[in-house]
Amino acid sequence: MRTLWLSLLLSTTLAVATSQSLAGETRASQILDRFEHANQWRDHVMIAAHRAGSMQARKTLYAENSLAAVEGSIAMGAEIVEVDVRRSKDGEFVIMHDSWLDRTTTCKGEVVKYTLAELKKCRLVIEGTGTVTDEPVSTLREMLAETKDRILINLDNKLEVTDLPGMIAIARDFGMADQVIVKENLWNRQRIDAAKVALAKAGGGFQFMPILADDAVHDAAFADEVGRAFSPRAIELINWRNGAETLTETGGALFSTRMRAEAVRGDWHLWADTYAIVNKPGGFLAGGRGDELAVAASLPREAWGFWADRGATIIQTDEPRAAIEWLTANGFRVPYTTDVKQTEPAHTASIN
Repeated sequence: MRTLWLSLLLSTTLAVATSQSLAGETRASQILDRFEHANQWRDHVMIAAHRAGSMQARKTLYAENSLAAVEGSIAMGAEIVEVDVRRSKDGEFVIMHDSWLDRTTTCKGEVVKYTLAELKKCRLVIEGTGTVTDEPVSTLREMLAETKDRILINLDNKLEVTDLPGMIAIARDFGMADQVIVKENLWNRQRIDAAKVALAKAGGGFQFMPILADDAVHDAAFADEVGRAFSPRAIELINWRNGAETLTETGGALFSTRMRAEAVRGDWHLWADTYAIVNKPGGFLAGGRGDELAVAASLPREAWGFWADRGATIIQTDEPRAAIEWLTANGFRVPYTTDVKQTEPAHTASIN
Protein backbone atom coordinates (compact mmCIF):
# COMPACT_ATOMS: atom_id res chain seq x y z
CA MET A 1 0.00 0.00 0.00
CA ARG A 2 2.81 2.38 0.96
CA THR A 3 4.48 1.67 -2.40
CA LEU A 4 1.22 2.52 -4.19
CA TRP A 5 0.87 5.83 -2.33
CA LEU A 6 4.49 6.73 -3.03
CA SER A 7 3.96 5.93 -6.68
CA LEU A 8 0.84 8.10 -6.81
CA LEU A 9 2.63 10.92 -5.00
CA LEU A 10 5.55 10.75 -7.43
CA SER A 11 3.20 10.76 -10.44
CA THR A 12 1.32 13.75 -9.06
CA THR A 13 4.56 15.63 -8.38
CA LEU A 14 5.83 14.95 -11.87
CA ALA A 15 2.53 16.04 -13.40
CA VAL A 16 2.55 19.30 -11.44
CA ALA A 17 6.19 19.95 -12.33
CA THR A 18 5.49 19.26 -16.00
CA SER A 19 2.43 21.50 -15.93
CA GLN A 20 4.41 24.29 -14.29
CA SER A 21 7.22 23.85 -16.81
CA LEU A 22 4.83 24.09 -19.75
CA ALA A 23 3.07 27.04 -18.19
CA GLY A 24 6.43 28.79 -17.88
CA GLU A 25 7.32 28.19 -21.52
CA THR A 26 6.89 31.06 -23.91
CA ARG A 27 5.06 30.64 -27.19
CA ALA A 28 8.36 31.28 -28.99
CA SER A 29 10.13 28.52 -27.07
CA GLN A 30 7.47 25.99 -28.06
CA ILE A 31 7.67 27.09 -31.69
CA LEU A 32 11.47 26.88 -31.52
CA ASP A 33 11.25 23.33 -30.20
CA ARG A 34 9.20 22.31 -33.24
CA PHE A 35 11.53 24.21 -35.55
CA GLU A 36 14.64 22.54 -34.12
CA HIS A 37 13.15 19.01 -34.05
CA ALA A 38 11.59 18.51 -37.46
CA ASN A 39 11.39 14.73 -37.24
CA GLN A 40 9.28 14.92 -34.10
CA TRP A 41 6.81 17.28 -35.80
CA ARG A 42 6.34 15.93 -39.31
CA ASP A 43 2.59 15.88 -38.63
CA HIS A 44 2.48 19.66 -38.11
CA VAL A 45 2.80 22.35 -40.80
CA MET A 46 4.16 25.64 -39.49
CA ILE A 47 3.12 28.94 -41.07
CA ALA A 48 5.45 31.82 -41.90
CA ALA A 49 3.68 35.12 -42.59
CA HIS A 50 5.27 36.89 -45.56
CA ARG A 51 6.22 40.55 -44.93
CA ALA A 52 4.83 40.16 -41.41
CA GLY A 53 1.41 38.99 -42.65
CA SER A 54 -0.35 42.00 -44.15
CA MET A 55 -3.05 40.23 -46.20
CA GLN A 56 -6.23 38.26 -45.63
CA ALA A 57 -8.56 36.94 -48.34
CA ARG A 58 -6.59 38.81 -51.03
CA LYS A 59 -7.10 42.14 -49.25
CA THR A 60 -4.27 44.06 -47.61
CA LEU A 61 -5.44 44.79 -44.07
CA TYR A 62 -2.15 45.94 -42.56
CA ALA A 63 0.81 47.87 -43.84
CA GLU A 64 3.43 45.32 -44.84
CA ASN A 65 6.38 44.87 -42.48
CA SER A 66 4.44 46.72 -39.78
CA LEU A 67 4.16 46.04 -36.06
CA ALA A 68 0.38 45.92 -36.55
CA ALA A 69 0.80 43.09 -39.07
CA VAL A 70 3.03 41.23 -36.59
CA GLU A 71 0.34 41.51 -33.93
CA GLY A 72 -2.24 40.13 -36.35
CA SER A 73 -0.01 37.18 -37.27
CA ILE A 74 0.66 36.33 -33.63
CA ALA A 75 -3.05 36.52 -32.83
CA MET A 76 -4.00 34.10 -35.62
CA GLY A 77 -1.35 31.55 -34.56
CA ALA A 78 1.42 31.90 -37.15
CA GLU A 79 4.78 30.56 -36.00
CA ILE A 80 7.10 32.83 -38.01
CA VAL A 81 6.98 36.36 -39.37
CA GLU A 82 9.23 37.26 -42.28
CA VAL A 83 10.44 40.87 -42.44
CA ASP A 84 12.91 42.71 -44.68
CA VAL A 85 15.95 44.60 -43.41
CA ARG A 86 17.68 47.66 -44.89
CA ARG A 87 19.86 50.49 -43.55
CA SER A 88 19.15 54.18 -43.05
CA LYS A 89 21.57 56.90 -44.13
CA ASP A 90 23.08 56.94 -40.63
CA GLY A 91 23.52 53.18 -40.53
CA GLU A 92 20.48 52.01 -38.52
CA PHE A 93 18.84 48.74 -39.53
CA VAL A 94 15.24 49.43 -40.53
CA ILE A 95 12.35 47.23 -41.66
CA MET A 96 11.51 47.90 -45.31
CA HIS A 97 11.12 45.66 -48.35
CA ASP A 98 11.78 48.06 -51.21
CA SER A 99 14.89 50.15 -51.63
CA TRP A 100 12.53 53.09 -52.24
CA LEU A 101 9.92 54.45 -49.83
CA ASP A 102 7.30 55.42 -52.42
CA ARG A 103 5.14 52.27 -52.47
CA THR A 104 4.71 51.62 -48.75
CA THR A 105 5.12 55.00 -46.99
CA THR A 106 4.12 58.64 -47.23
CA CYS A 107 7.72 59.54 -48.15
CA LYS A 108 9.48 59.48 -51.51
CA GLY A 109 12.97 58.42 -52.48
CA GLU A 110 15.56 55.86 -51.43
CA VAL A 111 15.63 54.47 -47.91
CA VAL A 112 19.40 54.86 -47.69
CA LYS A 113 19.14 58.62 -48.28
CA TYR A 114 17.05 59.16 -45.13
CA THR A 115 18.40 59.33 -41.60
CA LEU A 116 16.51 57.37 -38.96
CA ALA A 117 15.04 60.60 -37.58
CA GLU A 118 13.76 61.44 -41.06
CA LEU A 119 12.36 57.93 -41.59
CA LYS A 120 10.46 58.25 -38.33
CA LYS A 121 8.46 61.05 -39.94
CA CYS A 122 7.31 58.68 -42.72
CA ARG A 123 4.05 56.86 -42.10
CA LEU A 124 3.35 53.36 -43.37
CA VAL A 125 0.66 53.06 -46.03
CA ILE A 126 -1.63 50.11 -46.66
CA GLU A 127 -1.04 49.18 -50.28
CA GLY A 128 -4.15 48.93 -52.40
CA THR A 129 -6.36 51.15 -50.28
CA GLY A 130 -3.79 53.92 -49.83
CA THR A 131 -4.76 54.17 -46.18
CA VAL A 132 -2.18 56.10 -44.16
CA THR A 133 -1.51 54.63 -40.73
CA ASP A 134 -0.07 56.19 -37.60
CA GLU A 135 2.82 53.71 -37.65
CA PRO A 136 6.26 54.96 -38.71
CA VAL A 137 9.03 52.90 -40.28
CA SER A 138 10.26 50.42 -37.65
CA THR A 139 13.83 49.75 -36.68
CA LEU A 140 15.15 46.22 -36.35
CA ARG A 141 15.37 46.81 -32.61
CA GLU A 142 11.69 47.73 -32.42
CA MET A 143 10.69 44.70 -34.48
CA LEU A 144 12.72 42.38 -32.25
CA ALA A 145 11.23 43.92 -29.11
CA GLU A 146 7.75 43.29 -30.54
CA THR A 147 8.44 39.62 -31.29
CA LYS A 148 10.55 38.60 -28.28
CA ASP A 149 9.30 35.36 -26.69
CA ARG A 150 6.22 35.43 -28.94
CA ILE A 151 7.12 34.21 -32.44
CA LEU A 152 10.14 33.35 -34.58
CA ILE A 153 11.36 36.07 -36.92
CA ASN A 154 12.84 35.47 -40.37
CA LEU A 155 15.13 38.35 -41.36
CA ASP A 156 15.27 38.74 -45.13
CA ASN A 157 18.57 40.57 -45.57
CA LYS A 158 18.20 43.12 -48.39
CA LEU A 159 21.79 44.26 -47.82
CA GLU A 160 25.10 42.44 -48.12
CA VAL A 161 26.05 39.22 -46.36
CA THR A 162 28.61 41.30 -44.46
CA ASP A 163 25.74 43.17 -42.78
CA LEU A 164 24.45 39.98 -41.17
CA PRO A 165 26.76 39.99 -38.12
CA GLY A 166 25.41 43.41 -37.12
CA MET A 167 21.82 42.16 -37.22
CA ILE A 168 22.66 39.08 -35.17
CA ALA A 169 24.50 41.23 -32.64
CA ILE A 170 21.33 43.26 -32.07
CA ALA A 171 19.27 40.09 -31.64
CA ARG A 172 21.87 38.84 -29.19
CA ASP A 173 21.52 42.09 -27.20
CA PHE A 174 17.83 41.22 -26.82
CA GLY A 175 18.64 37.66 -25.76
CA MET A 176 16.74 36.30 -28.74
CA ALA A 177 19.33 35.25 -31.32
CA ASP A 178 17.82 31.76 -31.32
CA GLN A 179 14.47 33.25 -32.39
CA VAL A 180 16.07 34.69 -35.53
CA ILE A 181 16.19 32.84 -38.86
CA VAL A 182 18.45 34.17 -41.62
CA LYS A 183 18.80 32.73 -45.10
CA GLU A 184 21.05 32.74 -48.14
CA ASN A 185 20.77 31.38 -51.69
CA LEU A 186 23.18 28.50 -52.31
CA TRP A 187 23.82 26.75 -55.62
CA ASN A 188 27.43 25.56 -55.67
CA ARG A 189 30.41 24.81 -53.47
CA GLN A 190 31.73 28.35 -53.81
CA ARG A 191 28.48 29.78 -52.41
CA ILE A 192 28.61 27.33 -49.52
CA ASP A 193 32.16 28.41 -48.67
CA ALA A 194 31.30 32.13 -48.89
CA ALA A 195 28.29 31.66 -46.62
CA LYS A 196 30.37 29.77 -44.08
CA VAL A 197 32.86 32.64 -43.88
CA ALA A 198 30.10 35.24 -43.39
CA LEU A 199 28.22 33.17 -40.82
CA ALA A 200 31.39 32.53 -38.83
CA LYS A 201 31.78 36.29 -38.37
CA ALA A 202 28.23 36.47 -36.98
CA GLY A 203 29.02 33.94 -34.25
CA GLY A 204 26.58 31.21 -33.26
CA GLY A 205 23.22 30.85 -31.60
CA PHE A 206 20.96 31.84 -34.50
CA GLN A 207 19.14 29.81 -37.17
CA PHE A 208 20.59 29.68 -40.68
CA MET A 209 18.33 28.48 -43.48
CA PRO A 210 19.81 27.73 -46.92
CA ILE A 211 17.67 28.46 -49.99
CA LEU A 212 17.81 26.00 -52.91
CA ALA A 213 16.05 26.80 -56.19
CA ASP A 214 15.50 24.27 -58.96
CA ASP A 215 16.77 26.58 -61.70
CA ALA A 216 20.27 25.81 -60.39
CA VAL A 217 19.94 22.82 -58.05
CA HIS A 218 18.51 19.72 -59.65
CA ASP A 219 18.86 16.91 -57.14
CA ALA A 220 18.94 16.09 -53.46
CA ALA A 221 22.67 15.34 -53.37
CA PHE A 222 23.43 19.06 -53.09
CA ALA A 223 21.04 19.34 -50.13
CA ASP A 224 23.06 16.62 -48.43
CA GLU A 225 26.22 18.66 -49.00
CA VAL A 226 24.51 21.77 -47.62
CA GLY A 227 23.23 19.83 -44.64
CA ARG A 228 26.71 18.58 -43.75
CA ALA A 229 28.12 22.11 -44.09
CA PHE A 230 25.55 23.92 -41.93
CA SER A 231 23.34 21.42 -40.04
CA PRO A 232 20.30 23.61 -40.76
CA ARG A 233 16.93 23.11 -39.13
CA ALA A 234 15.11 24.06 -42.36
CA ILE A 235 15.91 24.39 -46.05
CA GLU A 236 13.80 26.64 -48.29
CA LEU A 237 13.01 24.91 -51.59
CA ILE A 238 11.81 26.78 -54.66
CA ASN A 239 9.98 25.20 -57.59
CA TRP A 240 10.10 27.91 -60.29
CA ARG A 241 7.17 28.27 -62.65
CA ASN A 242 7.15 30.55 -65.68
CA GLY A 243 3.79 31.97 -66.72
CA ALA A 244 3.15 29.65 -69.64
CA GLU A 245 3.93 26.47 -67.71
CA THR A 246 1.23 24.19 -66.31
CA LEU A 247 0.90 23.48 -62.61
CA THR A 248 3.56 21.17 -61.29
CA GLU A 249 2.36 17.61 -60.85
CA THR A 250 5.28 16.39 -58.75
CA GLY A 251 6.75 19.45 -57.01
CA GLY A 252 9.81 19.32 -59.21
CA ALA A 253 13.25 17.90 -58.59
CA LEU A 254 13.60 19.38 -55.11
CA PHE A 255 10.39 17.98 -53.64
CA SER A 256 11.38 14.42 -54.48
CA THR A 257 11.28 11.24 -52.42
CA ARG A 258 15.07 11.48 -52.16
CA MET A 259 14.85 15.04 -50.80
CA ARG A 260 12.33 13.99 -48.16
CA ALA A 261 14.69 11.18 -47.15
CA GLU A 262 17.55 13.68 -46.87
CA ALA A 263 15.35 15.90 -44.70
CA VAL A 264 14.60 13.03 -42.35
CA ARG A 265 18.28 12.04 -42.13
CA GLY A 266 19.25 15.65 -41.43
CA ASP A 267 16.26 16.34 -39.15
CA TRP A 268 15.33 19.50 -41.04
CA HIS A 269 12.12 21.04 -42.36
CA LEU A 270 11.18 21.42 -46.01
CA TRP A 271 10.09 25.06 -46.36
CA ALA A 272 7.81 25.95 -49.32
CA ASP A 273 6.83 29.45 -50.51
CA THR A 274 3.31 30.04 -51.85
CA TYR A 275 3.24 33.84 -51.79
CA ALA A 276 3.40 36.22 -54.76
CA ILE A 277 6.51 38.20 -55.69
CA VAL A 278 6.75 41.51 -57.57
CA ASN A 279 4.64 41.31 -60.74
CA LYS A 280 4.34 37.55 -60.38
CA PRO A 281 1.32 35.58 -59.09
CA GLY A 282 1.17 33.60 -55.89
CA GLY A 283 2.64 30.33 -57.07
CA PHE A 284 5.58 31.56 -59.13
CA LEU A 285 7.86 30.11 -56.44
CA ALA A 286 5.71 27.01 -55.96
CA GLY A 287 5.12 25.43 -59.33
CA GLY A 288 1.95 27.46 -59.76
CA ARG A 289 0.41 25.97 -56.64
CA GLY A 290 0.32 29.13 -54.54
CA ASP A 291 -1.94 31.43 -52.58
CA GLU A 292 -3.93 32.66 -55.58
CA LEU A 293 -4.92 29.12 -56.47
CA ALA A 294 -5.78 28.42 -52.83
CA VAL A 295 -7.85 31.55 -52.22
CA ALA A 296 -8.96 33.07 -55.51
CA ALA A 297 -9.78 29.71 -57.10
CA SER A 298 -10.96 28.20 -53.79
CA LEU A 299 -8.62 25.22 -54.19
CA PRO A 300 -6.60 25.16 -50.96
CA ARG A 301 -5.88 21.44 -51.25
CA GLU A 302 -4.26 22.03 -54.64
CA ALA A 303 -1.93 24.57 -53.04
CA TRP A 304 -1.20 24.17 -49.32
CA GLY A 305 -2.42 20.56 -49.27
CA PHE A 306 -0.25 19.68 -52.25
CA TRP A 307 2.92 20.91 -50.51
CA ALA A 308 2.03 19.36 -47.17
CA ASP A 309 1.49 16.02 -48.95
CA ARG A 310 4.99 16.35 -50.42
CA GLY A 311 6.63 16.81 -47.09
CA ALA A 312 6.61 20.57 -46.56
CA THR A 313 6.40 21.27 -42.83
CA ILE A 314 6.79 25.05 -43.15
CA ILE A 315 4.81 27.13 -45.65
CA GLN A 316 5.48 30.83 -46.15
CA THR A 317 2.34 32.57 -47.36
CA ASP A 318 0.58 35.89 -47.92
CA GLU A 319 -2.61 34.24 -46.60
CA PRO A 320 -1.62 33.00 -43.12
CA ARG A 321 -5.14 33.00 -41.68
CA ALA A 322 -6.70 31.00 -44.52
CA ALA A 323 -3.74 28.60 -44.56
CA ILE A 324 -3.89 27.98 -40.81
CA GLU A 325 -7.66 27.44 -40.89
CA TRP A 326 -7.51 24.97 -43.80
CA LEU A 327 -4.49 23.08 -42.47
CA THR A 328 -6.11 22.84 -39.03
CA ALA A 329 -9.41 21.60 -40.43
CA ASN A 330 -7.61 18.94 -42.47
CA GLY A 331 -5.38 17.52 -39.75
CA PHE A 332 -2.09 19.22 -40.63
CA ARG A 333 -1.78 21.22 -37.39
CA VAL A 334 -1.08 20.07 -33.81
CA PRO A 335 -2.17 22.49 -31.04
CA TYR A 336 0.39 24.16 -28.77
CA THR A 337 0.01 24.12 -25.00
CA THR A 338 -0.03 27.92 -25.15
CA ASP A 339 -2.93 27.96 -27.60
CA VAL A 340 -5.78 30.05 -26.30
CA LYS A 341 -8.63 31.75 -28.08
CA GLN A 342 -7.08 34.98 -29.24
CA THR A 343 -8.63 38.03 -30.79
CA GLU A 344 -6.97 40.14 -33.40
CA PRO A 345 -6.58 43.89 -32.90
CA ALA A 346 -9.92 45.66 -33.14
CA HIS A 347 -8.62 47.98 -35.85
CA THR A 348 -6.43 47.02 -38.75
CA ALA A 349 -4.98 50.52 -39.00
CA SER A 350 -4.95 53.87 -37.25
CA ILE A 351 -5.97 56.56 -39.69
CA ASN A 352 -4.28 59.97 -39.64
